[in-house]
Amino acid sequence: MKKYTVAVVGATGVVGTEMIKVLEEFKFPVSKLIPLASEKSAGKVIEYMNKNVYVEKLDKNSFKDVDIALFSAGAAISKQYAPIAVKAGAIVIDNTSFFRMDKDIPLVVPEVNAHVLKDHKGIIANPNCSTAQLVLALKPIHDAYKIKRVVVSTYQATSGAGKEAMDELAKQTIGILNGKGVIDPKKFTKQIAFNLIPHIDVFMENDYTKEEMKMTNETKKIMGDDSIELVATCVRVPVFIGHSEVVNIDVEKKFKIEDVKKILSEFPGLKIVDDPKKNEYPTPIDCVDTNDTLVGRIRRDISIENGITMFIVSNNLRKGAASNAVQIALELINQKLV
Repeated sequence: MKKYTVAVVGATGVVGTEMIKVLEEFKFPVSKLIPLASEKSAGKVIEYMNKNVYVEKLDKNSFKDVDIALFSAGAAISKQYAPIAVKAGAIVIDNTSFFRMDKDIPLVVPEVNAHVLKDHKGIIANPNCSTAQLVLALKPIHDAYKIKRVVVSTYQATSGAGKEAMDELAKQTIGILNGKGVIDPKKFTKQIAFNLIPHIDVFMENDYTKEEMKMTNETKKIMGDDSIELVATCVRVPVFIGHSEVVNIDVEKKFKIEDVKKILSEFPGLKIVDDPKKNEYPTPIDCVDTNDTLVGRIRRDISIENGITMFIVSNNLRKGAASNAVQIALELINQKLV
């Protein structure tokens, strides 16, 4: 099998670290790994395939002979360096929000829309973490019953905001339990320990947050159907890893709930955890060591004629970011596009 030179931009961050783990776990055909980061992190040592690899400083010359570049270092870095990487001959898979809604750049969850990869022009966008797990569950239902409207409420882990956000949850929790009070919030607008914050990213003019509008717009693009109406409320919760979502779906066609469960269970990337009699349903802890998106509490929505309600849980650092990016890279190989 042909092997590839792979660069990871943002290699020492939460997602970049996970990308390197996933490359190893998926046995990706890497001939050379190039971890890239800021000057502050350059020279650090990471382990890959039982070997020490030095982190290199990201600059305009970093992409010579690189085949695939996985980016996860923030939108500003992607804006500046992704075109440089493409010009040097690399295919960029970008985990930031910068390119997602560009009409000329594919936004991909491989199980849902791998066919659009053939149209890439050097850059492929990885969706928002909360969107990636959602569309996995929506796709088989849309194909079978035609979705009209989706109402989704998210319960998103602190890791979605990075390592400093996870640290803030830990420090606040320790402070409260030790009777030392709460450290003032820095990464969040409110105390996150023992609390919920209905605010992720900035507020837009329509009073929705940017995170909520990402879910609306990205879902339509990935599903390839602008007729799907979607409204989201995104909430940050005191969990380290694993985004949860309550999803209400209004479909055009009549259905049997047993059939819904069957088509979900047969869709790649989904795992059904749904036996209320045995108290079996997904929770964030259950998704930490898996790349699957877990679906449970699947039931008929009794408030509308053709409605489905479910609870979805996924590792936001994996399917929501790192593993989806590596899956895109593998799909590029499978389609002989790299």
